[in-house]
Amino acid sequence: MTISHPEFNEKTTATEVASAFAGQIQGKNVVITGVGPNSLGEALALSIATQKPANLFLASRTETKVQEVANKVQALAPGTAVETVILNLASQQSVHAAASKIQGLVDHIDIIINNAGMMVLDRDATEEGIEIQFGTNHIGHFLFTNLLMAQLKNAAKASGPGSTRIINVTSAGHRLSPIRFHDYNFEGKDIPSDERPPDGLPPMFSPTASGYNGWLAYGQSKTANILFTVYLTQHLASAGIVSYSVHPGSIWTGLSRNLDESANETMSKTSNFWKTADQGAATMLVAAFDPNLKVVSDPSAVYLSDCQFATAVPHAVSLKPAERLFRLSEELVGEQFPL
Repeated sequence: MTISHPEFNEKTTATEVASAFAGQIQGKNVVITGVGPNSLGEALALSIATQKPANLFLASRTETKVQEVANKVQALAPGTAVETVILNLASQQSVHAAASKIQGLVDHIDIIINNAGMMVLDRDATEEGIEIQFGTNHIGHFLFTNLLMAQLKNAAKASGPGSTRIINVTSAGHRLSPIRFHDYNFEGKDIPSDERPPDGLPPMFSPTASGYNGWLAYGQSKTANILFTVYLTQHLASAGIVSYSVHPGSIWTGLSRNLDESANETMSKTSNFWKTADQGAATMLVAAFDPNLKVVSDPSAVYLSDCQFATAVPHAVSLKPAERLFRLSEELVGEQFPL
């Protein structure tokens, strides 16, 4: 399986991708999380809006910010139906409320792009006491997606196999850590060797005396995004739903707003090419709308970067930890989701 546009690369923009896949976007109900001004979410919303989707659901924890983007969408594409949704992924109560609002407005959802994410270096927790990056970047999206599963399955029944998709935004940072099933909150508990960070990482990635390291916690959450995709791919194929996980590339966005000067300097050295938001959103749209990607035959072939397939590290694409993570996630939200 290949991407339908081999010429797409790190410099391709979401605007270009949306134009290429206009026929796949038209008439679709699309949900995007993490939508705020000057963000990847905004770039996604604006590019999709130009191609006549049926409905755009823009989700953010901050009402003023998501409304600002909604206003831009309506100015750019006046005929687009836009709904704003308040979604705080660090609160399972908020996730339930957001999903309930969408459920009350449409009976089917064609595309969910789980774009929201955060990165912090200091320990924090969700309302439920889960480490903030794991709880927000993965658990919040896990719950949100599963609560909307009936709407996704309805769309798949009507549109044919592979047109209904779940896109989970990850990062090359997944290389920093597997899932620490014995210590997912980074409390300093003893963990087996297969849950430890890879050998050879610089000292800045070592756990502190408290057991916490924000970089590793971020890496764990990004591994979780890919493993969630692997699980969905395995269990939703029969329903006609596919899932892909996307590394958007290096972009200066609000993700780094919680980092200090030293951490931002470290981030600046991680890439030789820094994308605009429009370029950063491009790979998500390839994953969401490229008609060539209707089937995932290999569960490890779910990771895209720079608008093409890429290789994730083994701990992020293995079936056993994907299954184990799904069970842990169900436990942490107090609900079971048979797919």
